[in-house]
Formats: sequence, structure tokens, C-alpha cells
Amino acid sequence: MANDTIDEPMADSPEDAAFLALHAERQAVERDLVLVRQRRLYGQDSEDVAKAERDEPALLTRLDRILTQLRAAEYKRQPGARRW
Repeated sequence: MANDTIDEPMADSPEDAAFLALHAERQAVERDLVLVRQRRLYGQDSEDVAKAERDEPALLTRLDRILTQLRAAEYKRQPGARRW
């Protein structure tokens, strides 16, 4: 068996692999957002807090794009989904 981990389902097709990659990217961006928010709220260094404040909008924009792509990919995976 090529994939022995429980956390990562096997990708049977390129579309499945792309779908799983989107979910992995979403998780990474969400983790980065948590870290940025913690730095912004609890940071001791004012320069680091300011950098976190600058980084947060870009991460939120990136997360929004990923979630939009995921919604589109989930729709395409439905039976009878319309192809544009």
C-alpha cells in the first residue's frame, strides 16, 4: 500500500490530488493565521506586532481565494454537476 497514513487519503486521480492539495494549503494558511494573530495580540516586540498586522490581511485574502477554489472543486465533484 503506497499510502500508509490515516490522515492523508489516497488521490486516485489528478483531480483528487488537486483537491487534497487545496485542503492542505487551506490548513497551512489557517495555521499561519493563528500564529499571526497570536503575534499581533501577545507579541512583546512592537516591530513584530506591526509585521503581524501587515501580514494578516494578505493571509485572509489568500484563505478567501483557497476557500473559493475549494467550493468550486466540491461542486465539480457532485454527481451531475454542470461543466462550464
